[in-house]
Amino acid sequence: MGGGSPVGQFGGLPRLPVGMKWPSAGDISLPLLLSVDCGALPRVDGFDLPVDGTLLFFVNREMDHEDGSGRYARVVYVPDGTETAVAEAPSSKCVREQLDVSAKLRAELPLWLQEGDEDWHEFWEDLDWEDMSPFQQQLARYMERDLPHLDELRALAHDLWPSGAGLVIGGYADDEVINSVAEQTLAGREKAGKIPAVPIAQWYSHLEKEKHRLTSEWISLAREARVYEEYYTSFVIRHDDLAAARVDKALAVTHFEAP
Repeated sequence: MGGGSPVGQFGGLPRLPVGMKWPSAGDISLPLLLSVDCGALPRVDGFDLPVDGTLLFFVNREMDHEDGSGRYARVVYVPDGTETAVAEAPSSKCVREQLDVSAKLRAELPLWLQEGDEDWHEFWEDLDWEDMSPFQQQLARYMERDLPHLDELRALAHDLWPSGAGLVIGGYADDEVINSVAEQTLAGREKAGKIPAVPIAQWYSHLEKEKHRLTSEWISLAREARVYEEYYTSFVIRHDDLAAARVDKALAVTHFEAP
């Protein structure tokens, strides 16, 4: 997000529905990360953001990173026409510096199509063939056969829509979140007897397939840019939950990168 007219704000005080308490986890109030006017954002096919109203993202980054349960993050949707008031902060600790934010469109390639960046993670395409799972080998064959101009595609996307935004609305779901959901899904199926127990190598092949499938069900709702030695949070949500404005179903994961 950046450039153009303001569409929301980082930090500051939120406008909450009259009578609504400041979001908290027990006795810990959650700082406002971002508020954004849905009606002011560019519309994107396949991203069923509410056409109006305000989305409010709350998170205690440090607690969310340490806890991992998701209870230290919250997404609130306030429809247009709702009677609201500027909320009184429970304490100064839950109020971040307020900054206006603006928005512009950019393209994003799925993770398995992106160019490798060793500073962040080792992409599967950088693996030796014998270290790939059968599903990864299948994708590699597909890319060699059906995407002969992949480098040109990457370069074109970068030239047309350069990155560098401090926060992104929409796009592909965070890979670490998808990996966690896929692991839980497969473990649940195995426990229920829907799939048999398999060797480790075959398990990872099943995991890659499940992750690939889940990328069509889940989408990024909002995520902060990765910054070394700082916390940053990613919110993901199912397509059907977003279309129904069930933003309370969003999952949040906070990361911390260190060199």
